[in-house]
Amino acid sequence: MKMAAPVLASRAGTVNSIGSSTNSTASSTNNNNKIHPSLPELDFRSGARIEELNKLIQEFSKHDQREYDDQRALEIHTAKDFIFSMLGMVQKLDQKLPVANEYLLLSGGVREGVVDMDLDELNVYARGTDYDMDFTLLVPALKLHDRNQPVTLDMRHSALCHSWLSLRLFDEGTINKWKDCCTIVDHINGATNYFFSPTKVADWFYESISVVLVEIQKKPQRGMPKVEKVEKNGTIISIILGVGSSRMLYDIVPVVSFKGWPAVAQSWLMENHFWDGKITEEEVISGFYLVPACSFKGKKENEWRLSFARSEVQLKKCISSSLMQAYQACKAIIIKLLSRPKAISPYHLRSMMLWSCDRLPASYLSQEDFSAHFLLGLIDDLQHCLVNKMCPNYFIPQCNMLEHLSDETVMLHARKLSSVRSDPAEHLRTAIEHVKAANRLTLDLQRRGSSSSIPSPQSDGGESQPDDRLAKKLQQLVTENPGKSISVFINPDDVTRPHFRIDDKFF
Repeated sequence: MKMAAPVLASRAGTVNSIGSSTNSTASSTNNNNKIHPSLPELDFRSGARIEELNKLIQEFSKHDQREYDDQRALEIHTAKDFIFSMLGMVQKLDQKLPVANEYLLLSGGVREGVVDMDLDELNVYARGTDYDMDFTLLVPALKLHDRNQPVTLDMRHSALCHSWLSLRLFDEGTINKWKDCCTIVDHINGATNYFFSPTKVADWFYESISVVLVEIQKKPQRGMPKVEKVEKNGTIISIILGVGSSRMLYDIVPVVSFKGWPAVAQSWLMENHFWDGKITEEEVISGFYLVPACSFKGKKENEWRLSFARSEVQLKKCISSSLMQAYQACKAIIIKLLSRPKAISPYHLRSMMLWSCDRLPASYLSQEDFSAHFLLGLIDDLQHCLVNKMCPNYFIPQCNMLEHLSDETVMLHARKLSSVRSDPAEHLRTAIEHVKAANRLTLDLQRRGSSSSIPSPQSDGGESQPDDRLAKKLQQLVTENPGKSISVFINPDDVTRPHFRIDDKFF
């Protein structure tokens, strides 16, 4: 049975009626032909002024978005270079990792919902207190990239959106390498099946990284990042690096990488979507992952979760800036409010946002001054999904991501959201104060720290630009592109050298 996208059935009116709704700002005329001045547009539920909510969302975005000067960009590059060099050494330990690997580097940590991993063992880190910037790095332990037809996975033993992975799909050499990271199932006919174990792979990965970091620290190089923390959080490895005045959190996730598209999500491609005509289907279905996270009733040692992180990176290009601002503000409000008992993650909110893009006209979602409407709508959607215990996965709609929750939990969180909906302006102000406080902590650390340029250690197996050339290149880009967004990024298809992005152009 296919589930419908989350819709607020109780909403009155349509998108086309917004301009003439009771919340509109149009002037009105009474029977005496007297013209009344335009009234401010109000949110019916809370009475908040839409204009004020828009301003608060803009203020939040201003403080939440970090502008990187050339020094900070150089520190980001140095940390990235260190992580990649470390992974090259991990590969050399026992040659388990693919020699030619493709990493996906995402801005934001696992706790920020950049990947669908709802782990109970995640330690709480706070921006400003523990780190200044966070990233998630997906590192393929195995790759299956030689198939053109839809990929069929072994889902007989697991919940929807999850799968076991038999090493029968791989060659004998790969099986021998990874036997110690498998659970073994013997069949009646005497055949032995090795199932790739997410927990054992994570244990191996953490132990290997720990060994490599000990070796690196025996021979410190000038400018090498300081490893401030290395922790295993469930099946991810969290590393906090200190580089100059910056502290960067890397959540490193061992994954299985596939080219193509899973058969279980094939029907999704037959539907109409908001990205149709904006990006190609080939870009959207270029690949998917299995990440080490099991369902609520699954076997942790065997079950992986399907992840469409690569596709989500592409879909994000088609989402308007005003909707993204509303999403980020909404995420900041709910991430702490709904943290206990654990039920809702930022990934749920992201899924609802994607569904809203399919449900609503692009002409409406592209309105620059509608951030407040989008924020209120996301809160309404989230409350609706909770009350109905229904949040379909965007790529596999028959998978309900909230069906495991108890009635008590969903009602508790729905009541919390009701308080937000009754006074969204106050909750936005609180979110603004939190992000301001985090920024102040970061600035205080920067003032106490060294402001000197930090040279970058050489990347293992790749050509790294000399430090002065990198700094000069960054300075040149900043000078020649005033007012534009500039960042250092990693191209997953070419991890051998740093790249620069100016708005949507790459160098």
